[in-house]
Amino acid sequence: MEDINTKSVRYPVATDIKLDKIALKLGRTKKTTVIQMVDYFYRSKKDPLDLNDELLKKELVNGNNRIIGFFKTQEKDFLLPIFSDSGKLVIIAKQHTLYFKEVGTYLKQEIENSKKLAEGMTALERGIARTQTHLEDKALLKLRFSKILEYYIAQRESLGWTTANVKKEELQAHVRQSLENL
Repeated sequence: MEDINTKSVRYPVATDIKLDKIALKLGRTKKTTVIQMVDYFYRSKKDPLDLNDELLKKELVNGNNRIIGFFKTQEKDFLLPIFSDSGKLVIIAKQHTLYFKEVGTYLKQEIENSKKLAEGMTALERGIARTQTHLEDKALLKLRFSKILEYYIAQRESLGWTTANVKKEELQAHVRQSLENL
């Protein structure tokens, strides 16, 4: 069997102390830690001298966290009240819909009542017009009757007591005929 560990790396004592601390912290041997570090840098294509790469990554994570925090704050401060208020507005809109339906029903009843009232007023106006016509006819009849009566009284007075019965009967017949003609 052939030994695969044919290569060796020389490094200073200070680096060896740091490698010991890293291996101890990770709970691995120095050899395993070095192999894993090489694999990590090989796979990630990172430059071990570029310390800003990790700082940039941390900064991006922090920036993302700040943005997410901002969104959560906006959601809490603006969206949640809007949603809760929109729920209240929906309830109010439903109540208004019911109210408007009741108002519509009431208005339909009022329209029917107004039509009935208008019909009653029209009938009342016709009745008043007929009554007015009858009153005018009655006044005219009274006037004519008054003229006939005045004529009768005047003729009767002119006849006197000694006038023949024939003349009196003619006068009575004339007055009766005049009354019939009314």
